[in-house]
Amino acid sequence: MDCVFCAIRDGAIEAHVVVDRPESLAFLDARPVFPGHVLVIPKAHVVTLADLPHDLLRPFFGAVQDLSRAVPEAMEGDGSFVANNNVVSQSVPHLHVHVVPRKRKDGLRGFFWPRQKYESETAMADTAARIRAALGP
Repeated sequence: MDCVFCAIRDGAIEAHVVVDRPESLAFLDARPVFPGHVLVIPKAHVVTLADLPHDLLRPFFGAVQDLSRAVPEAMEGDGSFVANNNVVSQSVPHLHVHVVPRKRKDGLRGFFWPRQKYESETAMADTAARIRAALGP
């Protein structure tokens, strides 16, 4: 397996680790949006959030939650941006969550992409219904 995050987990690639727990690992992003940008990974190799076993949800997102508090505090920020990308634009095929420190007026706009509007309330309601249906019973 050629997974850079598994290599970091195994110590084959050096990283600046900030959290090392039984189920998760967090380290500084080598190409941060802002200093203090952390990546949180499950130690088990899973590609997407949908692949994460249910028993790992709480410990994994517990680490994400802890870092969402610690990162802005450490970086003297006003808050944090927490993001996960599945498949499209996912540069490493291993589940990872970004925790980015934020300051008011830091220059980061939106979610890194242009925002859109729904054509109508009906279109918005139809979209919500499609997502509810995809969730199943």
